[in-house]
Amino acid sequence: MKEVNQTELQELLNSFANKDVYIHLETTNGSYAAHYDEKFFNAGAFIRNIKLNYELGKVVGDAPHRVGLKLPHGWVYAQGITHYELDDQGRLLMAGLDYTGKLAVALEISESPFAY
Repeated sequence: MKEVNQTELQELLNSFANKDVYIHLETTNGSYAAHYDEKFFNAGAFIRNIKLNYELGKVVGDAPHRVGLKLPHGWVYAQGITHYELDDQGRLLMAGLDYTGKLAVALEISESPFAY
């Protein structure tokens, strides 16, 4: 993965607009860290293979970036995106890595379902 280039990432987001796509969206603040500190509050979210069709994709802000997908009745967005790639299967993979290099957020877009 490479660090976000807003122009290039915007072009990739545009290439998936107005198509039926599948998304994977995941956040974590250290889901496996709770066992180190019993007072650590663990929170996260995970959705996979949600089929949608967005009319506009947008990457905004200084690093880390916010990536939003505008739907007819709302938005899906990920805050904290730092890296991205278009993989060999044509999937747009975006990730937000924290200051230690650990995954904090992932937003992925594909024209076919993600493997379980």
